[in-house]
Amino acid sequence: VQLQASGGGLVQAGGSLRLSCAASGRIFSSYYMGWFRQAPGKEREFVAAIRLSVGSTYVAENVKGRFTISRDTAKNTMHLQMNSLKPEDTAAYYCAIGSRGGTIYYVGQNRDEYEYWGQGTQVTVSS
Repeated sequence: VQLQASGGGLVQAGGSLRLSCAASGRIFSSYYMGWFRQAPGKEREFVAAIRLSVGSTYVAENVKGRFTISRDTAKNTMHLQMNSLKPEDTAAYYCAIGSRGGTIYYVGQNRDEYEYWGQGTQVTVSS
């Protein structure tokens, strides 16, 4: 499985960006895909995740209401629409895919629940 993230860039506070992550290889509908981010000197943190089959989602509290996750199952692609961006959203954003446990609605929220990772795409929000 390979993941390719794209869509990062430089934006002013209050602006928007849309990240995409394309997955290739053997992808099953039971998988979930997620976004994590890592700012310099900080640990990688969970942002949002979505189940490819039923589309169930989970979004971290600190971005809820501003970030929306979606998927295109025909293209095995996940998107993260980021609105009302803040300087503290500045980070490298990583997409990942996992398949562990839970019900059909379950999405992983921890790094160790993801088996494959893409390269990061940088998001920089200026004040």
